[in-house]
Amino acid sequence: QYVIGVDEAGRGPLAGPVVAAAAVVPIDIVGIADSKTLTRESVREELYEKIVSSDNVRWAVAVIDSARIDEVNILQATLQGMRLAASAVAGISEVPDNAFYALLDGNRLPKKMAMRVETMVKGDSREYSIAAASILAKVTRDRLMHGYDKLYPEYNLAQHKGYPTAAHMDAVRKYGASPIHRRTFAPLK
Repeated sequence: QYVIGVDEAGRGPLAGPVVAAAAVVPIDIVGIADSKTLTRESVREELYEKIVSSDNVRWAVAVIDSARIDEVNILQATLQGMRLAASAVAGISEVPDNAFYALLDGNRLPKKMAMRVETMVKGDSREYSIAAASILAKVTRDRLMHGYDKLYPEYNLAQHKGYPTAAHMDAVRKYGASPIHRRTFAPLK
């Protein structure tokens, strides 16, 4: 069986998408760890490039935008992204879905998974493939937030990535919510 590690990045911010990633990593890539423990962006970027350029790695990301988050809530958006990313990884390979086993970080299962699935609390620090997925999700989301920073420079999104820092909240008070802000999140209601 192939183990697909699945994780997400961006559940807590007030702006931007939630990004889920899934990965089958059958080789040892030195340095892979939970993205939250990799504090330097340059280290995460370097590991991201190692993961995506490795021949034997199968990976995918799913980006769920703020409008969808507001529509279904952050939990359902996250689970939807995890299901999409895991299904995409299974679809890359020429083996049936039942040859895959998904390990998801956290304690909630998405509905209608096409493969066996299990949750693992703190899986990003316990399971290699989930740690790889955490790096893919975090770097993808950070890159998107850098792009949004160019569209909405007044919010300084490249600095805080949409999290509710004092500077971010000051910008929201001054300029109002941008199109990528999550309007159902408490500070923006």
